[in-house]
Amino acid sequence: MGIFYNIMLGYFFGFALGVGCALAVFYAIYSGGYRKSVEDSLLQEKPKRYQEEMAAAKRRAEKAKEKPLG
Repeated sequence: MGIFYNIMLGYFFGFALGVGCALAVFYAIYSGGYRKSVEDSLLQEKPKRYQEEMAAAKRRAEKAKEKPLG
């Protein structure tokens, strides 16, 4: 019974809480980036990085239209 108890504690603290904490960190990073991108999109004068990435996305979209699939 003692070893089973230790295994279950190790499993719970190592896996369950470890994965949960990692997911919480990932979500915090994702939501912070999403929030910032929405704020940037609402600005009258867009930041330089936003303009560069928008131009690159438009180029990729145009290239995808020209290139046939398959």
